[in-house]
Amino acid sequence: MSTAGRARRLLIVNGPNLNLLGTREPEIYGSATLADAERLAADAAAESGFEVRAVQSNHEGVLIDAIHDAREDCAGIVINPGGLTHTSVVLRDALSGVALPVAEVHISDVRTRESFRHHSYVADVAVVHVIGEGVHGYATAVRRLIAVIAGQADG
Repeated sequence: MSTAGRARRLLIVNGPNLNLLGTREPEIYGSATLADAERLAADAAAESGFEVRAVQSNHEGVLIDAIHDAREDCAGIVINPGGLTHTSVVLRDALSGVALPVAEVHISDVRTRESFRHHSYVADVAVVHVIGEGVHGYATAVRRLIAVIAGQADG
């Protein structure tokens, strides 16, 4: 039997190239690192008695495996799919298939960038969307997702 209903853990998923935060295109993504984003998420989760498990990979299958594994011990998923946002049906299907609430987060405002970034395959399975808040958006996404999990908000 899955423990997701009782779990006090969130999975934080970071897609391709997010390991380069802090050095990659700082004019778009700022100078904060992935470790900074994960720390903000963990601190926000701890405020409500949750912990986080974070995964980053440049390989789609690694992310999908982590999402599948979350069924066993996580109450929800916060994901920044990176470029997979705009291309990956299988990532979207993995998120849909585990039946956990999902928060989609993007550091930059993808709606004001290149037109190919305007479509998100994750958007329709996410109950929370945080876009363009920089790495602080991770904390916002965690707090809003925990509110959904606790039945205090619809997303």
